[in-house]
Amino acid sequence: MLRTLENNSLMKQVVQDLQKKEIRILDVPVPKPNAGMALVKTRASLVSTGTERKLVNFAEQNLLNKARARPDLVRQTLDKAKRDGLASTIEAVRNRLDQSIPLGYSSAGIIVELGDGCNFSVGDRVACAGGGYAVHAEYAVVPEHLMARLSENVSFEEGAFATLGAIALHGYRLAELQLGERVAVIGLGLVGLLAAQIAEAGGCQVLGIDSDEDRVALARRLGIDAVIREGAEAIANTSEHNRYDAVIICADTSSNDPVTLAGELARDRGKIVAVGAVGMQIPRKLYFEKELSFKVSRSYGPGRYDPSYEEKGVDYPIGYVRWTEGRNLSTFLDLVDAGKIKIEPLISHRYDIARAAEAYETIAGEGTAPFVGVVIQYPADGEYAPEQRKVILARDRMASTDNIRLGVLGAGNFARAVMFPVLKRLKSIELVGLAASSGLSARAASDRYGFQFATTDENLIIDDTSINTLLLLTRHHLHARQVIAGLNAEKNVFCEKPLAMNQQQVEEIIEALNASDKLLMVGFNRRFAPLAVKLKHFLQDIHSPLMMHYRVNAGNLPDSHWTLDAEQGGGRIIGEGCHFIDFMIFLTGSLPIRVRTEGIGGDHASSEENVTITLQFADGSLGTIVYTSEGDRAFSKERLEVFAGGRVAVLDDFKSLEMVSQGKRKIKRTRGAQDKGHFAEWKAFVAAIMQGGPPPIPYDHLLAATSASFAALESLHSRQTVDLKTSTQS
Repeated sequence: MLRTLENNSLMKQVVQDLQKKEIRILDVPVPKPNAGMALVKTRASLVSTGTERKLVNFAEQNLLNKARARPDLVRQTLDKAKRDGLASTIEAVRNRLDQSIPLGYSSAGIIVELGDGCNFSVGDRVACAGGGYAVHAEYAVVPEHLMARLSENVSFEEGAFATLGAIALHGYRLAELQLGERVAVIGLGLVGLLAAQIAEAGGCQVLGIDSDEDRVALARRLGIDAVIREGAEAIANTSEHNRYDAVIICADTSSNDPVTLAGELARDRGKIVAVGAVGMQIPRKLYFEKELSFKVSRSYGPGRYDPSYEEKGVDYPIGYVRWTEGRNLSTFLDLVDAGKIKIEPLISHRYDIARAAEAYETIAGEGTAPFVGVVIQYPADGEYAPEQRKVILARDRMASTDNIRLGVLGAGNFARAVMFPVLKRLKSIELVGLAASSGLSARAASDRYGFQFATTDENLIIDDTSINTLLLLTRHHLHARQVIAGLNAEKNVFCEKPLAMNQQQVEEIIEALNASDKLLMVGFNRRFAPLAVKLKHFLQDIHSPLMMHYRVNAGNLPDSHWTLDAEQGGGRIIGEGCHFIDFMIFLTGSLPIRVRTEGIGGDHASSEENVTITLQFADGSLGTIVYTSEGDRAFSKERLEVFAGGRVAVLDDFKSLEMVSQGKRKIKRTRGAQDKGHFAEWKAFVAAIMQGGPPPIPYDHLLAATSASFAALESLHSRQTVDLKTSTQS
């Protein structure tokens, strides 16, 4: 694609290209910090010789070996093929393989911009942690709790070791060591050498153990008593008095040997902590006879993998959780500042960002010299400017006012796997601009699907006067604000469901609609599916109310999934339940007037994910939605049964439609893959814009479906039936 001089100011980022199976350094837009986050200009980052080497090695394998390594993903793919069809599955797999994975999780730099509410200052020198945050890139957006200030005595290179230092420190804390106790550290890679120094600083008697003589020699140069593996076996055979209070395993091997050796070295009722990824077959006799304790360390400390702590900035009270991951980062840096942890001897290689691929050749063992700490360096010069948030990839190809010139916000899995392939099929749509929070995601999706520019600033899409239509594929809590901004900017707006998160937002959208002559569409695609249209036609001359039963086998989501977050996703009733409410509105042509929801709870099920929603419609129709996350994903997701006027219709997963009337049975099936109407909804939206027709979904329908989802959630919590207005548009 044609590049312009504007791209000279973009940032460089190191990625693993899954398709080409190589390390690449890409020019991508600079990210923009959200609330509670900071934009950091990176000065140094550390390559993980364990985690990152495993990721790179996995990415370079062929499909067969990847399948052998991840049989769980193979099962998921086969289940998807059975459920959604081969074409959809191939597209999803291709989408995954075309991704470039950001590398890195430990860096240091200078804050150049702050999001709202971030308790740091521009100009602060900080160490940064976290996969997806402290990446190998010239700029990175990092949450507040994954940063720690650097003193002037601590260099950026030393700060780049803070993440691995926090990992080592958390392992030390789990061992609950006290002054004067004896501790053995098995595995003298980076984490092991840091753990041994931390234990020395804590007043412990330390023994380092490794099978590599060079690493043992390095440990001794750091002042740590260290032996090779065979020497440790001799120590294990000494008297109980000379054995160890705790053993910290920092080795990286699938072998069970470190766990066995740790048991031999430990004293009676000693403690074993596994920090590294090692074999986990614990020899029962050995551990039973000594009554040993075994713990697996989870990364940097309490708070890790908790979105409330890491992303939302909700700290744990110090009186209850003394050492969070953020406090571990700061404490490690204090030890470096005090000279108790030596970092410089651990750095064996340095590479400029432009030569980052060589760093991975080094840790892959392709170089001749042994490695320990591999650091990537970044230029200190150059000032950050907002223009760095946009990359122009192609000149305006058509520039026709007769076409739909589309700007898109969001480039997640649904966008890449479903929506973008649909848009590419529509010749009257020009893909102009794409914005995503990640510069890498924006650039990669724009390259693949042919957008003219990529950006990390949504305002560059909304304020672009050459764009006449806006597509929203962002997280749910952003939809209402972005819909209103798009309408106010005189753009047609297509918003993927849900439209809003609460009734106040709905009222604000109605106000914006009344002040605009542009079209609003919500992604209620099911009403446009070919079999849905046939079902509607089958029922059209029935004048009696409908009885509808809609079963949704939604599948389970991990507790950390953003959809379940009340603030970002709104939960599954608001986030997805609106789909099925809208479909019933479509079939009846009537609005819901009353909603009642019942849910189940329990240890393994959320009440909001396992509900029965009963809706009464203005025309007397009744609909029941049974929504559950407790089923098997291999089974079909959706089944709708409709009874009315002596007729029966069964729509099974948008693959088949069975219609029974006057004793005659007719079955319609989709040709090939399942079709839920995504292409047809866009054809309808495009036609309405270009021909000046009414909105494809009547506004009272899409507003009523949205409001009814709020009422369903209210009913669940209040255990009361909720009445609705018969009209939701002013």
